[in-house]
Amino acid sequence: MAKLDVSGRVLFLCVDPANVERQLAGEDLTPDEAGALRDDVSTDEITPISVLTRFDERLGQCPYVGFHTGGRNPVGVDAVRAGRFQVTVAGNRYGKGSSREHSPLAEYHAGIRLVIARSFERIYRQNADNLGLFTSTDFGLIERIRRGEAIDIDELVAGRDPLAAAILRSGGLLRYGKSHMQRVGAGATSVDDTPRTLVEKILARHALVTDATNASLEPGNGIFVRADWRFIHEYYTGMAAHMLHAAFGRPLMLRDPGSMLAFEDHLSYSHRSELHIRNGLLPNVRELSEAHRAFARDYDVRNHGYLSETKSDVDEGSEGISHAMMAERYALPGQVAVGTDSHTPHSGALGCVAFGVGTTDMANAFVTGAVRMTVPQSLRIELSGPIPEGVTAKDIVLHLLADSRIRAGAGVGKVFEFAGTAIASLSTDERTTLTNMTAELGGFTGIVAPDDETVRFLKERRGIDFTIEPWMHSDPGARYADVIGIDCARLSPMLAAPGDPGNGVALAALDQRPRIDIAYGGSCTAGKREDFDHYHDVLSWAAARGLRVPDHVKLYLQFGTQDVRDYCIEKRYVDAFERVGAILLQPSCGACANCGPGSSTDAQQVTISAINRNFPGRSGPGKVWLASPPTVAASALAGSIASFAELQHRFMK
Repeated sequence: MAKLDVSGRVLFLCVDPANVERQLAGEDLTPDEAGALRDDVSTDEITPISVLTRFDERLGQCPYVGFHTGGRNPVGVDAVRAGRFQVTVAGNRYGKGSSREHSPLAEYHAGIRLVIARSFERIYRQNADNLGLFTSTDFGLIERIRRGEAIDIDELVAGRDPLAAAILRSGGLLRYGKSHMQRVGAGATSVDDTPRTLVEKILARHALVTDATNASLEPGNGIFVRADWRFIHEYYTGMAAHMLHAAFGRPLMLRDPGSMLAFEDHLSYSHRSELHIRNGLLPNVRELSEAHRAFARDYDVRNHGYLSETKSDVDEGSEGISHAMMAERYALPGQVAVGTDSHTPHSGALGCVAFGVGTTDMANAFVTGAVRMTVPQSLRIELSGPIPEGVTAKDIVLHLLADSRIRAGAGVGKVFEFAGTAIASLSTDERTTLTNMTAELGGFTGIVAPDDETVRFLKERRGIDFTIEPWMHSDPGARYADVIGIDCARLSPMLAAPGDPGNGVALAALDQRPRIDIAYGGSCTAGKREDFDHYHDVLSWAAARGLRVPDHVKLYLQFGTQDVRDYCIEKRYVDAFERVGAILLQPSCGACANCGPGSSTDAQQVTISAINRNFPGRSGPGKVWLASPPTVAASALAGSIASFAELQHRFMK
């Protein structure tokens, strides 16, 4: 029977940084000596933005260099490999956040062969499987490993779905695909009368059968599906190409390249990022771009790149953020769209199944046409009642993130189906905020059933006369893991305190109002047309009264796509933005990924931001408060955290 030899050392990611430092200095701790373990260790901490320009064995120098606990970062460069660690142990929701496969790859190249945690985020664990990195929730393994016992592979994969187990036994997804995916065919669409959710119906129409898998939609079953769209961005393309060429040689035979898209959206402002300039990363950024463009060129993949290459009057920025452009230009109700970004569920607002995957998953999908997934359960989120003035979709999702059930992990790996009477009053742009932040909720994806608003959006944005098919809804009596009700009428503007998007607090309940240094409105979550309507509502009110952003604050507004920028120009919003002193930026992920202006540069700085995440180090070393677009704009003018209503009241006295 095959065994995993983990005779190296065990690294506990402790709450107490001194205990982490003791281990790095050579001392082996027992679980009791290690003490409390850090929960919510994000992929931003395992591999921070500053190391993502590496996509090969060099990542082995970097795991946990962004790990933050007790006010400091105890793990240095190459400390894990130098310490001969082979097992990592942490608390709940390990690997939350970004879909970056760099994180498990860095662990693997540093010598880690097993990660033990109380629970794992879906994308992280799937990425680990695909690389052959074992994961377990069995803390009983720790003492056996410390005694020098090798662990049976069968024991490590027990309880995993058969596909995950087979991939791990094969040594990773690409090796599995070579052996077991020579024949891929469509599964039979079920025609019985069983009540189904919309996601189940879409998956039934896209499920595939391979040599080793069926098309059963029983929750927990590992399957492959056909995707209508597969997209990748520049942080992952070089890694995917490197993997594929190593496994299959050159040239590659890609499956249906016409349904593949490439985006350069993250790094188009890196030349103005202190992080990238200070750390000498710009040559590596150029290497990533060159690898990305070469792949798109060599295999005839449509690439949405830098504006400087498409518009002679613009010298920086991108055509747009990948998942925002997917909703604006490509995704349709009833489709499946996958991308190498955890915020791919953005397009679920149109009634499609959109989800994020890692590099190996996408590489495999490029050559086989099949995308790996585990059939999820669904949570139904019932949004009822009228939505008060001043409350946005961002406030709704920050409220949901603070729900004790969600914070305890009730949404991990599940579909968030947003429904209820309040949904009808939300525009598609607002709905994308809900589905986009399914990533922060820990979910597999988010979805809203298509309706008249969807039809309006597709006609207005794309000129499409779309007809909703009779099956495009969830059936009465469909199975849900749970139903969570939110009375929107009782909501008010929300914030998330620094450190985690789940640190929700009602703005009105915040007695001490932090003075801010930076206000940032942008990103996929808050760079859409309706978000800029909100910014304009606040800033045009201020401009009419001669108000400006105080000298100690910088307000950045960054368009999510060039379509949004053109919309703002057409609506003549730019004048009000400039009159109050806002700094306008061309489309890019930018500060959300610590890749441009709007990121903090000093640990003492305080930012209020409309982005989706505020994990330690995510947008620079300072503290980041999350808020809605109108709250960000109002706070910029006030110089400290404030709602638009509070700002108006202050200047009406």
